[in-house]
Amino acid sequence: MARRQGAEVERCKAVSAIQRMIGSKWKIEILFYVALKDVRHFGQLRRCIGNISESTLSKQLKELVDDGFLERIDYGEVPPRVEYTLTPQGRIFVPILLAMKQWGEKELGL
Repeated sequence: MARRQGAEVERCKAVSAIQRMIGSKWKIEILFYVALKDVRHFGQLRRCIGNISESTLSKQLKELVDDGFLERIDYGEVPPRVEYTLTPQGRIFVPILLAMKQWGEKELGL
């Protein structure tokens, strides 16, 4: 528990867990492009995001797969063809992404 001016405040475990899962610099943006812009390929994601290294994008995608937001589909072809799609858990997160987008547009004037 955290302390606030002499009183104990219970931390919100759910928010803390979500923050650990998607709190990196790029994960929300990756989910946005996959969910709302139908971007499915590594190269497309890298072009959309821009200032992200291949190794960082690869790591973030792996973590989103491990955390159950994305599914990685490897077609086993040469040259390699891999796609990322939302899992059911990822699709449940879409309204949250939309709410974040709408809030940013309204409150931040973006």
